[in-house]
Amino acid sequence: MAVQPIRLFGDPVLTTPAEAVTTFDKELRNLVRDLAETMLDAPGVGLAAPQIGVSLRVFTYHVDDEQAGHLINPVVRAVGDEEQDGDEGCLSLPGLAFPTVRKMSVIATGVNVHGEPITVEGTELLARCVQHEVDHLDGVLFIDRLDAEQRKAAMKAIREAEWSGLTPPAVKPSPHATSGLAR
Repeated sequence: MAVQPIRLFGDPVLTTPAEAVTTFDKELRNLVRDLAETMLDAPGVGLAAPQIGVSLRVFTYHVDDEQAGHLINPVVRAVGDEEQDGDEGCLSLPGLAFPTVRKMSVIATGVNVHGEPITVEGTELLARCVQHEVDHLDGVLFIDRLDAEQRKAAMKAIREAEWSGLTPPAVKPSPHATSGLAR
């Protein structure tokens, strides 16, 4: 297990849709451990594989002690029409948060590191987290969901952030065959 550098806004991996996981091996288990350790170290409530430079459909979450885990190849659907509106942030845009509308309740299905089916049902913060992380896997950032005025404010805040324009971390290539999915 190792804490990995988190990719920041501007890195192309954050706006590229991730590939489905097809191989369930030790490398995948290590990826999930690295995601969890990096997320907790940051600290955050969720982290998607593209945020550490791996373009695979995997994310971890830790909303509270009873709502923690991971989901691979997730499919999410809203439960009902009720929405929530509240500040949302992102580890790839450190220190910034903007009001973002999300569905109040969701059900996400996918598999675990062993390829076994799992379902995550969540409301409020867990629902927001799941939607946010699945967006990452689709190459969508939460600021893409803001209205025009809020997005303009977000872009201004990004330009003024101390981390804006920093050189992305160097990434050591995987010694394993990754079919071009790890960066």
